[in-house]
Amino acid sequence: MSWGTELWDQFDSLDKHTQWGIDFLERYAKFVKERIEIEQNYAKQLRNLVKKYCPKRSSKDEEPRFTSCIAFFNILNELNDYAGQREVVAEEMAHRVYGELMRYAHDLKTERKMHLQEGRKAQQYLDMCWKQMDNSKKKFERECREAEKAQQSYERLDNDTNATKADVEKAKQQLNLRTHMADENKNEYAAQLQNFNGEQHKHFYVVIPQIYKQLQEMDERRTIKLSECYRGFADSERKVIPIISKCLEGMILAAKSVDERRDSQMVVDSFKSGFEPPGDFPFEDYSQHIYRTISDGTISASKQEIGKVDAKTTVGKAKGKLWLFGKKPKGPALEDFSHLPPEQRRKKLQQRIDELNRELQKESDQKEALNKMKDVYEKNPQMGDPGSLQPKLAETMNNIDRLRMEIHKNEAWLSEVEGKTGGRGDRRHSSDINHLVTQGRESPEGSYTDDANQEVRGPPQQHGHHSEFDDEFEDDDPLPAIGHCKAIYPFDGHNEGTLAMKEGEVLYIIEEDKGDGWTRARRQNGEEGYVPTSYIDVTLEKNSKGS
Repeated sequence: MSWGTELWDQFDSLDKHTQWGIDFLERYAKFVKERIEIEQNYAKQLRNLVKKYCPKRSSKDEEPRFTSCIAFFNILNELNDYAGQREVVAEEMAHRVYGELMRYAHDLKTERKMHLQEGRKAQQYLDMCWKQMDNSKKKFERECREAEKAQQSYERLDNDTNATKADVEKAKQQLNLRTHMADENKNEYAAQLQNFNGEQHKHFYVVIPQIYKQLQEMDERRTIKLSECYRGFADSERKVIPIISKCLEGMILAAKSVDERRDSQMVVDSFKSGFEPPGDFPFEDYSQHIYRTISDGTISASKQEIGKVDAKTTVGKAKGKLWLFGKKPKGPALEDFSHLPPEQRRKKLQQRIDELNRELQKESDQKEALNKMKDVYEKNPQMGDPGSLQPKLAETMNNIDRLRMEIHKNEAWLSEVEGKTGGRGDRRHSSDINHLVTQGRESPEGSYTDDANQEVRGPPQQHGHHSEFDDEFEDDDPLPAIGHCKAIYPFDGHNEGTLAMKEGEVLYIIEEDKGDGWTRARRQNGEEGYVPTSYIDVTLEKNSKGS
């Protein structure tokens, strides 16, 4: 089926059809362009979504690594990769489909214009041949009529007896002239007719079929190009389907990795305080005052009994302040993490020790490298001056000593915490109430009550909170010393109720550590206060009841 034979007389229709084909091609290219923009915007919005919900961690406050959180973070990573694949789809469509369509549409317009110009030229040439043939035909027709008139005039004069011989001869010559001219025009018309018929046959059987064949091939190539672009449009997305499937499989694996048991254990590890549950409060018998005799009344009540009652009252009033059951009071973070519960304090100290060990290892490696470099410089002075490494080596040694001291200090605190958590028994430490409640009055001999519920104390104003029992530490009779101690580290003692000390200073111990990490000490000038137990080297008297 050929346009040249079937559509030989439909030049204008083919002109419109080929123009429609190019317009359709450009319309599809516009569709692909809008699809590319949709893919690009979709990928951009997915990336913004991932960025919005990605965790913003800081070194100070890193959220717990629960399996559900880790799974969500993995899903976000897979979604980010999925967004990247959408961008790949857009790039592939832009390069393989849209760009190719625009280049082909430009070439197609140029080719169509050339073929149509050739068709118009062939039609114009055929029209010109027809005009020449028509002109010769009209001229031949006109000469024939003139010759016929000359024939009639000659016959009329020849039959007229009155006509002169000269008139007859003249009419005969005129007849011969017109006949000759008619014969010449006849030959010219025959030649032009033959030429036109030949050009017309060539036009409709050779030239036009060839031009229409080229137009047909051009239109078929356009159709094939559209088919290839349709296929490329689909292949652009089909190529990334395996990677997208992997992204989706990664999301499914992330969902399967959620472990509720592990998350529950992490909650325990994150918030476990290490405290023992509170014990039973003792029965406070206020009826004993009713049965007292008059002689036992006002004056003879011993100071020790008053102290015991005060201690119970203290505990009774302080029970609402136990942050173990209520809101934990805020306070400044301490270097030894003594403001934290035992278990959390142990974890923090262990983390710090691990960090310090890593830093110590780095410094040791650097020291070893500097020593090797120094040996090389000493053996080969032309490579460098060994003395130039001495400041850096000294700085590294200082860092190593400092880190070792820090590790030793933190290990001491850690062993202290582990010892307390391991040997607590059923005692309740003053950390149970976050150092908010002080003990009642100790006995004048420095002994301690056996009642576990009265062993609730803490360094005065450890966290800067006001206590209503501060006046209980102010007594006319100072407590006796039960030993002495030597300061291993300096302590500033900024908080109220604490006692500042210098490294190497010797103090008297008037109340030993009851498990809260604080020891009550006194200077020679009589100044008393609490100092950290881990900062001092304690020596207790053997005959002391408090040892």
